[in-house]
Amino acid sequence: MTEFYAFLHSVKDVKQFVTSASLCPVDIDVVSGRYTVDAKSILGLCSLDLDKPVLVRVYGSPEDGSAFRDRVRDLITEP
Repeated sequence: MTEFYAFLHSVKDVKQFVTSASLCPVDIDVVSGRYTVDAKSILGLCSLDLDKPVLVRVYGSPEDGSAFRDRVRDLITEP
């Protein structure tokens, strides 16, 4: 499993994130506070508090995590 933080500033960022997640063959979760949603669900992501960074969990090999990180590189931030 690979974990990192992302900051989704706008609807455009959410759309890019969901599109990138949908291209991955593994499960990806986004955690905000006590809520966990599927990263491939635009409705799920829009229901989260996106005023602060969210934790991204990529389930799969380290290569899967690295590939997804590369796709969303512009959105990665520190907690």
